[in-house]
Amino acid sequence: MAARRLVVAVLAALLVAGCVGPTTDRSIAVGARDDAQSKLLAHLYAAALRTYGTAARVQVSSEPLTEMDSGDVTVVPGFTGRLLNTFAPGAKARAAAQVYRDMVSALPEGIAAGDFAEAAEDKPALAVTEATVDAWRGRDVTAAVRNCDGLKVGEAGDAAHPRNVGTCAIEATEFHSAARLFEMLRIGRINAAWTSTADPNIPADAIVLTDRTSLIRAENVVPLYRRNELSEMQVLALNEVAGVLDTAGLVQMRRQVDAGSDPAQVADGFLAEHPLGATSR
Repeated sequence: MAARRLVVAVLAALLVAGCVGPTTDRSIAVGARDDAQSKLLAHLYAAALRTYGTAARVQVSSEPLTEMDSGDVTVVPGFTGRLLNTFAPGAKARAAAQVYRDMVSALPEGIAAGDFAEAAEDKPALAVTEATVDAWRGRDVTAAVRNCDGLKVGEAGDAAHPRNVGTCAIEATEFHSAARLFEMLRIGRINAAWTSTADPNIPADAIVLTDRTSLIRAENVVPLYRRNELSEMQVLALNEVAGVLDTAGLVQMRRQVDAGSDPAQVADGFLAEHPLGATSR
């Protein structure tokens, strides 16, 4: 909670930046945390800015949002649900559009949000086996809720997972690695494994349950940026990422990065294959 309050307090100081007009002749810094997915998204938005003629670079720090205070970072990509939780802890929204609206409403006045990628998400998800799908007679998370009494869930890593899904309270057993987690799923020690929708390492024989009724909060890709720092064309560049990025593309890029590819080259390659709208220029 203290960390969240610090982020909000620091970002509130951006109100003083209102007198700064847009510039087009400087390199825009896109902030990223020191993890593969954050750096990949930062490089993707930096590549989008360069596509529209703006010099852009990625700047890695432990907390990119606080870097906005000094102006060293102008753009910070993230996920709608996590950002909502940062700026409005305890918010109840779960569906994608409502999470985005509530996140925008909770932003400090010096910060704006670009378009969120409706088709690109990385939200918590439950993976099960085909046998469990047959036993539960369903491939949606509602099937897990219907079978809450017999639910045995495992998790690995430090990602935050919901402790309540619908009416079902979930206690998860922790395993030391994702490989061990899915091994336990495969042999039946657990019947559901926490993962995420853009996890590139989900085994081919695992089935990720859908979430058609938004029982789990949406986590869509979205860029934040400092108000009055970007031109209309630069904002357009950020927004057009939402039109070309989907979860499958995010998974594919994450696999390339996990295999050792440079995130910058992966992002450039993605936009080469999925060019931003030329008619808008």
